Amino acid sequence: YGLAMDKHRFLYVSDPKKHEVRRWKMDEYNNEGIVVAGGNGKGNQLNQLNYPGFVFVDEEQSVYVLDFHNNRVMKWRKGAKAGRIVAGGNGQGGNLNQLSYPTGVIVDDLGQIYVADWGNHRVMRWCEGKEQGEIVVDGNGKGNQLDGPRGLSFDDEGNLYVADCCNHRIEKFEIIL
Repeated sequence: YGLAMDKHRFLYVSDPKKHEVRRWKMDEYNNEGIVVAGGNGKGNQLNQLNYPGFVFVDEEQSVYVLDFHNNRVMKWRKGAKAGRIVAGGNGQGGNLNQLSYPTGVIVDDLGQIYVADWGNHRVMRWCEGKEQGEIVVDGNGKGNQLDGPRGLSFDDEGNLYVADCCNHRIEKFEIIL
C-alpha cells in the first residue's frame, strides 16, 4: 500500500493486513525483512497500527506512517519499539487537531509534516510537537478545489504537488513557510 526508499538503499513497505511496516536492504535477499513500525497486531496503542498506508523516511531513517483507521500519522525512530503521534490522533474529524482518513504524507527539509487529509479534502501541515496542524490547501468542499487528495511530493523549488484523486488531476501549490 505504501513504500519508500532511503539513501542507504533500504526499502520500506507497509502491510495494511498485518498492521506493520517492514524494511529490506536492497540486493540482500532476506525474504522476511524486519519490522520497523507496528507488528503488534491491530490497535491504537503507540506500538500498534491500524491499516498503515503511505510511508515517508527521513534522513535519520525515522519512518512516518499514515495510520489510516486511527486517523493519525506516527513517527517511529530507527530501532524504536513504539512510535509517537505527530499528526492527528484525536479521532476522526475536521478540527485542526484531527484528520479524516489520511492518505498521503511527506516531510519537508524543515521537518514539517504535510498530510493529505482525504476525508476533509485538504492538505495540512504539522510542526513536530504541536497539538494541531494548519490548513495549507483547503478543498472548500468536494469538487471546488480538492476532492480526495492522496499523494504528495515536493519539487526542488519547494512547490507542493497533490494527487487530487476524485478530480482526476495533479495540482501544484506554492507553499508559504
